[in-house]
Amino acid sequence: MAAATSARESIRTAPGPRGVPFLGVAGEALRDPMRFFVSRWQQYGDVMGAPVGPYDYIAVTDPDAIHHMLVENPKNYEKSPNYRGLRVVLGNGLVTSEGEFWQRQRRLAQPAFHRERLASFRDSMVADTRDMLARWRSEDASLKEAGALPRPLDMHREMTRLTFRIVGHTLFSVDLDAESEALGPVISAALEGANEMSTAVLPLPYWVPTPTHVRLRRAVARLDELVLRIIGERRAIAGTSQEPNDLLAMLMGARDEQTREQMTDRQLRDEVLTLVLAGHETTANLLSWTWYLLSRHPDFARRLQTEVRTVLGERPPSMEDLAQLKLTRAIIEESMRLFPPVWAFERRALADDVLGGYHVPKGALVGVCTYALHRHPDHWDNPEGFDPERFFPERAKGRHRFAYMPFGGGPRICIGNGFAMMEAQIIVAMMAQSYRLDLAAGHEVVPEATVTLRPKGGMLMTRRPLPSQAC
Repeated sequence: MAAATSARESIRTAPGPRGVPFLGVAGEALRDPMRFFVSRWQQYGDVMGAPVGPYDYIAVTDPDAIHHMLVENPKNYEKSPNYRGLRVVLGNGLVTSEGEFWQRQRRLAQPAFHRERLASFRDSMVADTRDMLARWRSEDASLKEAGALPRPLDMHREMTRLTFRIVGHTLFSVDLDAESEALGPVISAALEGANEMSTAVLPLPYWVPTPTHVRLRRAVARLDELVLRIIGERRAIAGTSQEPNDLLAMLMGARDEQTREQMTDRQLRDEVLTLVLAGHETTANLLSWTWYLLSRHPDFARRLQTEVRTVLGERPPSMEDLAQLKLTRAIIEESMRLFPPVWAFERRALADDVLGGYHVPKGALVGVCTYALHRHPDHWDNPEGFDPERFFPERAKGRHRFAYMPFGGGPRICIGNGFAMMEAQIIVAMMAQSYRLDLAAGHEVVPEATVTLRPKGGMLMTRRPLPSQAC
């Protein structure tokens, strides 16, 4: 009995700010969420507690505690209510679903992302990147012929357009390039609406026609129209010689091993839209931040060019080449450390628990800010510095597995992480073969922490063709 009492007394309440009555620290957290997480972690430590509106909020930057939550006791934690906006957009897809339904959908989708399957997407990634570079060269030639100076381009917009096209080809076998200009604002509106719903201190039911809800309904209806049309067209040719061998075909043909059931059109819609939004938005952000960092660190940009010319010459990368592009991969990994595309995630505790020696009450929200975690000085030397070599095997040895989480962790680690890394390596290598990219003079780059970590207002860059442009 005495031992049990001692154990309970050793579990402390997490320290942290109290904020103001009723709102707690909600105002401070919403004004600048990344600064809030970093500054408060530095002030209070790896487990911080604070009231956020009606919730107890526990912010965690302790890898052992994160491992406990995601691996040792995952059934005690569900997605937080702050995912309600994403649920409106993505429905009951892999990002937002829970429990047995999530497990079933994961089993159905997992074969589509096996390594052998990923290799079949390489050709689309290469072709779409080659087309973008050819368009750039054509634009450069037209400007030169007209005697005009090169114009800065929005690299974030370019990377979004490219990754959207790749998703269209690999997922649907459809060229979405013609629709990207129209759908880009729709996707942005959907994500912005989801973010506004999720961060509302006093959320209203979705049926209330607030301006945010009205804009979000319109965006979701437009996305539904696109995805359900493509699914309907595919149903009409399923099982025939006309059916493409793509991700959608695999998802449509997948059967649950236990029930032998297939996905309904609604389930397909949710998973497809999850892959469309997650598969192009996060990768576009990753690529944008990679070019930003290389512009700020031209020594690594030169080393990248040397590596791709040495390994590839002027040909595009094969699957076998990716293992040889070690610095290319390390640069991408370091970019995701400093600017993780998904900068934070949250869970809600279903029962009392203990994280890092601190009490987590039932109903509390637990937040993991990967932006802060990736800057933890206990796990990263010179945490604000750009040092891709820290991901070389000899330096990464012994690093805590949960000190670096660009794709999440545990059973719910991102199903598309292999797809994203292959795509990013191919794109970065091919672009480095052909162009040098520099930030436009006077352009200020500011991270914007919404659902994903975007460069606010885009990322203006100048492109300079390298001596040989063949790829």
